[in-house]
Amino acid sequence: MLLTRLIIESFTFAFNSLKVNKLRTILSLLGITIGIFAIISVFTVIDSLERYIRDSLNSLGNNMVYIQKWPWMPPEGESEYQWWRYLNRPVPELEEAEELLKRGKTIEDVAYLFGFSRTVQAGSDQMNNVNIYATNYGLLNVWNLKVEKGRYFTENEMRNGTPVAVIGSEIADKLFSGIDPINQTIKIQGTKFRVIGVYEKMGRDEFGTSMDKNVHISVTKSFYMIDVRDRDRGQTICVKAKPNVDTDKFVAELEGIMRNLRQLKPMEENDFALNEVSLVSNQFDQFFVAFNFAGWIIGGFSILVGGFGIANIMFVSVKERTKIIGIQKSLGAKRYFILLQFIFEAIVLSVIGGIIGLLLVFIGTIIIRYASEFTIILTVGNIITGLMISSVIGFIAGLLPARSASRLDPVVAMNSV
Repeated sequence: MLLTRLIIESFTFAFNSLKVNKLRTILSLLGITIGIFAIISVFTVIDSLERYIRDSLNSLGNNMVYIQKWPWMPPEGESEYQWWRYLNRPVPELEEAEELLKRGKTIEDVAYLFGFSRTVQAGSDQMNNVNIYATNYGLLNVWNLKVEKGRYFTENEMRNGTPVAVIGSEIADKLFSGIDPINQTIKIQGTKFRVIGVYEKMGRDEFGTSMDKNVHISVTKSFYMIDVRDRDRGQTICVKAKPNVDTDKFVAELEGIMRNLRQLKPMEENDFALNEVSLVSNQFDQFFVAFNFAGWIIGGFSILVGGFGIANIMFVSVKERTKIIGIQKSLGAKRYFILLQFIFEAIVLSVIGGIIGLLLVFIGTIIIRYASEFTIILTVGNIITGLMISSVIGFIAGLLPARSASRLDPVVAMNSV
């Protein structure tokens, strides 16, 4: 009951302070508001960005390795990306992908792919700079793709280069608005393709695994449309591991097979890159830690100023209520009662500033969501973090004024002017 009474009185005094000294209180709370806004804004943006990137990384597959000419990052132990070392490497070949699937004991499936941009026509409608994905049959399983309408390629269609295509949902919406795209014809570089399927809408993906804006054709057919011999077109071999296979064993097997296919001598350096999603994820971990730290630095100074503002309000409040404190003590109020009363009041004032800051962050997330495609969410965790920071700052800022109030002599306090 005592704690409840303390909290109610603290709320009452805090709101009275707000009403009586509006300008002084608002200016003092501004530091807390700006500090919480700065810190939680950074945390919210970072959390949303992290969620988006991790979702995209997960779409690449944690149990997959991408065999490419170029590594995604410098080798372990090196800080500089020495691109000139990789410039003359050969590009991955379709035959290598097929051999990997034949020889690999830890491999579930393999997809060979590369992309190129072309104009896609359907009747009088056309789309420019559409990404054309040329692959073998394994992409459906490797990337866990889903066909919403129609069907996927057959192995014979892929192997024989049959002029059929599976298109993304955005391509279907723009070229075949209001009509069923299945069995319709599209023209790419003068070649007609029959649409046999439409991929399920996946949404935006910066890592390229979303097929929404892409047209998917057979790699065999693409060889008649574009010269890829010894040319870097981003050729990639995506290798998916069998379930529950040890990652190190999986990577070691891929490296051994590729070195054998490239006829590399024991002491020769690999002329291919084995890019693992987990390595990229680890790099992003360091990136997010640095950004979170920056958020604390950015908001820390404002919160520090806000803490001094709260302390100033409380010292003024102690001075204004000196007689009341004297009366309370003369009636038997204990020192801890006075101490807790002012500490709770400081916490309430600080939390009010924090709530205003959180409200501004929430309004900002709504504006960003409507103004751009990027989804940003103020999480419950960040709301709790903001309130906890406000409470701690309020406690620290109110401790010294509360201590001085609790030590007042009742007789002196009652006779103060």
